[in-house]
Amino acid sequence: MPTDYFAGDSRTHLERMLAGDLYIADDPEITRRQQRAMRLAARYQAAYLEQAEEAESLLADLLGSLGEDAHVRPPLYVDYGSNITIGARTFVNYNLTALDVAAIVIGEDCQIGPNVQLLTPTHPLEPQPRRDKLEAARPIIIGDNVWIGGGAVVMPGVTIGDNAVIGAGAVVTKDVPADVVAVGNPARPVRTL
Repeated sequence: MPTDYFAGDSRTHLERMLAGDLYIADDPEITRRQQRAMRLAARYQAAYLEQAEEAESLLADLLGSLGEDAHVRPPLYVDYGSNITIGARTFVNYNLTALDVAAIVIGEDCQIGPNVQLLTPTHPLEPQPRRDKLEAARPIIIGDNVWIGGGAVVMPGVTIGDNAVIGAGAVVTKDVPADVVAVGNPARPVRTL
């Protein structure tokens, strides 16, 4: 007999997801929100070169918050977009993958290199719950004036402090304090700024 992971919990999977609890992504509202994000991201990419004002409006509609003079080069890949905050004057280069099942907060004056991945989803380590498609998420917080080098991956639940630099290709599995350079897999601070 299959395990009822949600016995006594009357919430929808969307409500569980938004609370940061385990859920299954088969909720119709979850699907609707993902499809909306994919459509807006595709329209943003198409408008980016030819219709700058429309592109900016589409990006603002896609994201939860977009700071003044922030710039995001497409393509941009998101789960929902609405759980992403990008601070003022932040620059995001090509191919950001921001899986925003939980909040992703990017501070002001940040530089995000190409092909960066910000990944909030988590899955159970135990085989059966994973086979049963359970998932959850933990937020990612990036402070002000952070530079994340190209191809870096930031894992669920990580906070990166103000003024930190993350080396290209780093895999950030734990919090990074402010004012350091962190490199490697897993990323470790190697220098204080």
